[in-house]
Amino acid sequence: MIPFGASTVATTLMSPPPPAAALALYVVTIVVAVAVLSTAAALLMRRRSGDTVPCVMDLEATQGHFHAHVALEGRVVEAGDAVLVHGAPSRIALGDRRTIRSQATVYEAGIIRRTFVRWAGALQVHELYDVGFEG
Repeated sequence: MIPFGASTVATTLMSPPPPAAALALYVVTIVVAVAVLSTAAALLMRRRSGDTVPCVMDLEATQGHFHAHVALEGRVVEAGDAVLVHGAPSRIALGDRRTIRSQATVYEAGIIRRTFVRWAGALQVHELYDVGFEG
């Protein structure tokens, strides 16, 4: 007597492999689907063309402060956007403070990237908390 379900396993193991044409069609279908999905994702994630705007760089490397701030004129940067500042110095001497007028290119994020950055920021805000239990 054949145990319950054994005939199905035996039939599956003994069945002939699928024809090469069917397997090739299956592989081609998978490759085309992946190509279409990756192209659609790339188009939705891409950054839009950049806009060049004037900016003011505030650089300081003193005992009390060490910072580099950029203020864009007439432009608001949102989540996921990228800013490329042109003509920024690569070094500043210790004890020096500079204010430089320059140009910056702002690349707007697509809707998917903007949403991803907002969600990631909301989920990672807990890393800013500092909780201590001291006696």
